Amino acid sequence: MSNAAPVLEQPNQPAPAHDDSLGIDRAFVLQMARMPALALVWVAAAIVSHQVWAAFWPNGLNAGPLFVIGFGMVLAAFIDGWALKVPNWITLPLVLSGWMLGALHDLGLATGTGTGGFGIAFIGTVLGFALLFPMLAIRGVGEGDVKMQMGFGAWVAAFFGTGATTDAVGGAPLHGLGVVFWAFCFGAIVGGAFGMIMILMRRKFGQNVGMVREIFSDLQMFGTGHVSAAAKQAQERRSRWVKLPYGIPLCVGFLLYLLYMLVWTA
Repeated sequence: MSNAAPVLEQPNQPAPAHDDSLGIDRAFVLQMARMPALALVWVAAAIVSHQVWAAFWPNGLNAGPLFVIGFGMVLAAFIDGWALKVPNWITLPLVLSGWMLGALHDLGLATGTGTGGFGIAFIGTVLGFALLFPMLAIRGVGEGDVKMQMGFGAWVAAFFGTGATTDAVGGAPLHGLGVVFWAFCFGAIVGGAFGMIMILMRRKFGQNVGMVREIFSDLQMFGTGHVSAAAKQAQERRSRWVKLPYGIPLCVGFLLYLLYMLVWTA
């Protein structure tokens, strides 16, 4: 009789699935493929809002499309405050829809939704990016905040254009790029106020003063061309930061500026 231990048969192992993705993130590709469709929804909302506004307030500025972009900004700010990020499904369609509106204006279509063409809508997008890029480089704001401002820039540039849309507002037309710049300034003031409130609530004044000095040091390095060094220094400090969802002050600043120019100065 043999004392050899019985040999157990190994179960057949399934062959590893063949990876045919070619290194492509399919989920990301599908997400990007939905952006134009979502942008068309925003364009349709701008056209419908124009018609509704014209039906109830036929005289003066038709601000229906501004209510649409205002809603988009409030939605983005709400999500930023809740999740501390602004999702692509809001920001990227806003950018694309601003460009679409500009292109429609160039073709003589949907003229009630603004006077700016694709060119100035694109420039408004670039300006929105450029204004926040220094803070993005030192990680003072997130990519979602920047894309949020880029969407606002595309829309208001497509709406206001070079100023012909607002001839009856305060006796002086508004230039789309000027609206982008000054709305950003209002947002920066609101952001500073929010930051001051947070400092007073936390009562860690010495720590906050040191943090402010470090941020100014980062900005100085950025301004002298040492972008990568400033970004690295800021990244090392991120764990000590108290996060402020900057989409909220951006939204509040933008809306306050529009109300100031279109209501209080009218």
